[in-house]
Amino acid sequence: MDGVIGFFADLAPNLQLLVDRSPQILDGVRTTVLATVLGALLALIIAFVFGLAQLAKVAVVRIVARVFVEFFRGTSLVVQLFWLAFVLPQLPYPLGFRLDPLLVGVIALGLNYGAYAAEVVRGSINSVPKGQYEAISALSLSPVRGMFRVVIPQAWALMIPSLSNLWIQLLKGSAIVSSVTLYDLFFQIEQVRDRTGTWFAYLFALV
Repeated sequence: MDGVIGFFADLAPNLQLLVDRSPQILDGVRTTVLATVLGALLALIIAFVFGLAQLAKVAVVRIVARVFVEFFRGTSLVVQLFWLAFVLPQLPYPLGFRLDPLLVGVIALGLNYGAYAAEVVRGSINSVPKGQYEAISALSLSPVRGMFRVVIPQAWALMIPSLSNLWIQLLKGSAIVSSVTLYDLFFQIEQVRDRTGTWFAYLFALV
């Protein structure tokens, strides 16, 4: 009972602190939304480019695409973030250059989740019945036109559940970008928690 009374006694100053820091919190929300949306768009582009490249008839294209996908699937998102933020600027010119923290977050999220999504694209296209490819030949469609007019529309329905799960994971993973000095929602809420010394800030972030 004392704990409940104490919580409500601390509620007013906690709310006041949230109001005082609302500009920073809203800026954190904006940063999180930008990192998530732009990262998801980049991931979707990478998914289709490298998913289709793994199905190419040219062996070199398939190998390069496979190496790319396995590399970014097999390394941690945190490692990729730190490499882009802190290692890349230390490389000798012209290889080394500094990126904006938001751009670092977008690129890392796009590369990491795009590699996973590329496997979804590849697997979904491979799941389309072989009869559809025979239909493409029967209709005298070019391979490229047949892929985009016949195969991908059917494969898209198979991709949606897995891609939706990946986008949710990307949103959760966006909290990690605060480790490279990007002031996202997680970072701003951490600042409020440090000031209040309670978990109330996390409750606000969850809402």
